Amino acid sequence: MANRRGAPLPTLRLRRLARPPISRCACLLVTSTAALLVLSLHQIARVDLPSPYPPLQVSNDQLWGSNGYGYHACVTPTYKYIAPKESDRYMTVRSNGGLNQMRTGICDMIAVARLVNATLVIPQLDKRSFWQDTSTFKDIFNEPGFIKALEGDVHIVSDLPESLQSAPRARKHFTSWSGASYYEDAKELWKDHKVVHIPKSDSRLANNGLPIDIQRLRCRCLYQALCFSDPIEDLGKKLVERLKSRGKFIALHLRYEKDMLAFTGCTYGLSESEAEELRIMRERTSHWKVKDINSTEQRSGGNCPLTPKEVGMFLRAMGYTKSTWIYLAAGEIYGGDKYMSKLKSYFPNLVSKEVLATKEELEKFKNHASQVAALDYKISVESDVFIPSHSGNMARAVEGHRRFLGHRKTVNPDRRGLVELFGLLEKGELMEGPKLSSLVTEMHKYRQGAPRKRYSSLPGSKGRARARTEESFYENPFPECICLTGKH
Repeated sequence: MANRRGAPLPTLRLRRLARPPISRCACLLVTSTAALLVLSLHQIARVDLPSPYPPLQVSNDQLWGSNGYGYHACVTPTYKYIAPKESDRYMTVRSNGGLNQMRTGICDMIAVARLVNATLVIPQLDKRSFWQDTSTFKDIFNEPGFIKALEGDVHIVSDLPESLQSAPRARKHFTSWSGASYYEDAKELWKDHKVVHIPKSDSRLANNGLPIDIQRLRCRCLYQALCFSDPIEDLGKKLVERLKSRGKFIALHLRYEKDMLAFTGCTYGLSESEAEELRIMRERTSHWKVKDINSTEQRSGGNCPLTPKEVGMFLRAMGYTKSTWIYLAAGEIYGGDKYMSKLKSYFPNLVSKEVLATKEELEKFKNHASQVAALDYKISVESDVFIPSHSGNMARAVEGHRRFLGHRKTVNPDRRGLVELFGLLEKGELMEGPKLSSLVTEMHKYRQGAPRKRYSSLPGSKGRARARTEESFYENPFPECICLTGKH
């Protein structure tokens, strides 16, 4: 049985995933497509040039189609679910990490507040992470809408009552991936204090084994209640319309950024000075625990983001033509044009938010990395196809959201398998063309976001390592929040 995370190819013979797709669900969100809308002041011409080799004949449906097989989102509480009880317990939270780590952490805290019957104070956002973003909750999210949407689930307030502002607070680091029984015991914290502060919010709840009403609450929170603020929603919608006016498009989450390369220790194709720069950054970042990393092992194990050039080869092998429109959902690409030039030559219709939007439209988001990431997130969710070059927090969050909205097409590159094929290309044992295309398309036959149950932990894993190897609930909320038509 092949490893679901991409076992190595013993030869050029293809691996098949052991679990074929189960199905997909109905689309819940329709984005208007202003077909006549122009691409703002930075409009670029469509490029439609011949490919360097005859492309694999792939149907339009294979490139862009998706199928939910009758599955749809289902987040309605069961008949046992009741309104939140009155409580004098309060919970303050500091969300940690980047945008999507904070988003999923906030929804975990909503579920925890329900489990312990506490009133949640609107969380403080992380201002000390790598991105150094000073945005507040209401800068990124629609705070009144968030409180209103969950009023039947959890009591939420913008701030502590005046009488508790100076009250002593208990401080508690909740254990990662904890179940409902853990939080039943945690209620004891409020016996001596009316306010308990939670300094970290990420991954505080188990992926599996929680009551279905708690799981559905997490989905209602993330996919329905935690909407972005009006400026983000409005500009995100405009950019989607501008892209769709050109036809179908791919959102490419190209995680070839300095922090990711330093964190993963991936230096393939970089110069010695660049590799040293990344090593120094890793050494100086105190909360990155692993310092000594073998880049070759990382790459062969499929743990490195694909390079821009490799992404280009992958997309061509999958059958996408040179005229394909691609939205670049990413921050500053490491090395800039030095490493992007090949991808741009493969796909000249590669555009970023800086191309789609005017300077005036982007001005309000300047120096606010989380707000800019929210724009990328919204466009990625609404794209015709989403492709991440690495399985980070955003990639997982977008995939889960697209599954919830009808299993919109999400192609997850098998990095481990692709690295082996690219190695054969480098040795001259394989050439770009029909053979490579056949191998790559077959390799990704069951990696396109079709409905399936969430993966459990890897065989042999124990304790906390077991939880770490489980597929994230927010990456795939099936089966708790996704049902077959007619079933709830």
